[in-house]
Amino acid sequence: MWIYTQQRVWGPPWPNRDGWRDRQWWWVVALSLMVVGLFSSGIATAERVRPFRIGALTTSWGPTPQIVGLRDGLIALGYREDQDFFLGIRFTQGDTSELPTAARDLVQQGVDLIFVDSDEPVQAAQQATQQIPIVFASTASDPTQLGAIESFARPGGNVTGVTDLALDLGPKRLQVFQELVPHLKRVLFPYNPVVDDAPRVRVYQDAAHLLGIELLAKPLRTEAEAQATIRQVKQGEVDGILAPFSIVLNIPGFVLETGIQRGIPTMFNSAFFVERRALASYGPDFYETGKQAARLVDKILKGANPAEIPVEVNPKIEFAINLRTANALGLTIPPVVLFQADRIVR
Repeated sequence: MWIYTQQRVWGPPWPNRDGWRDRQWWWVVALSLMVVGLFSSGIATAERVRPFRIGALTTSWGPTPQIVGLRDGLIALGYREDQDFFLGIRFTQGDTSELPTAARDLVQQGVDLIFVDSDEPVQAAQQATQQIPIVFASTASDPTQLGAIESFARPGGNVTGVTDLALDLGPKRLQVFQELVPHLKRVLFPYNPVVDDAPRVRVYQDAAHLLGIELLAKPLRTEAEAQATIRQVKQGEVDGILAPFSIVLNIPGFVLETGIQRGIPTMFNSAFFVERRALASYGPDFYETGKQAARLVDKILKGANPAEIPVEVNPKIEFAINLRTANALGLTIPPVVLFQADRIVR
């Protein structure tokens, strides 16, 4: 039996496309499996006993868009949930220190495949097993530089997946923020230096310099420090807040909260936050990343070796604007910018 329980949460569950949005069952995921025979701990090269057991590992508070996309993608491929596959979720609620233990737990439970949705879970899963296939969906960093794979064409080892190279979108994200907020001159960028390391921060610093923006990069090392620092930001001190790539320490949650309460424009990399009153987001469509990864999972479940499955890139970028928030901030979005938006929340 897998039991994963809620400890704390800052906001509503991650959105999805077919009704999971308002269902709370995933706060306690209890899957009782009646298994005939033993599950192999190695990479699948022969037919496995069904249902397949997929363990998802995330730093979030519940199913992320990538995980929902994986589930929907498998169903679209003809798999039946709870008959052909079970999906159990381990979430560490913003605490990366819990990832190694969570990854080892999945290995000990004999899952057939581990699915991860960001850089840190990829590394934790790799440390936990070199045998069980690992499929990632979304990496901010180049997966080769991350050490997850040897090359895109031949990943090697037990890891493959779909990347969206979200880090490369940083300069464009800041440019879009400036187009939305014409008076944008001072931007706060709170981040955790353990996760958002120097190269990630430098991407924004270089882009800000070219755009004539003063980037106030603020390293935060604990959740308490993040909460206290971000909540102290007042309207007029900065013209906007740029959320980091990672949800570690719940920094994006505090950015969202402060932006709403203080009337400060906020920019994120996921439309999830725009649906919850952030001004805008520019980044990969994470749901589509997960859905695309389902095809790779399908190949592995049918016996393919992940070492020989090329890593794919999700090319779908999503630009979302919350018009209600823009109106509350007194912003008039230029028609040419609205035309570029893929999603408008009214």
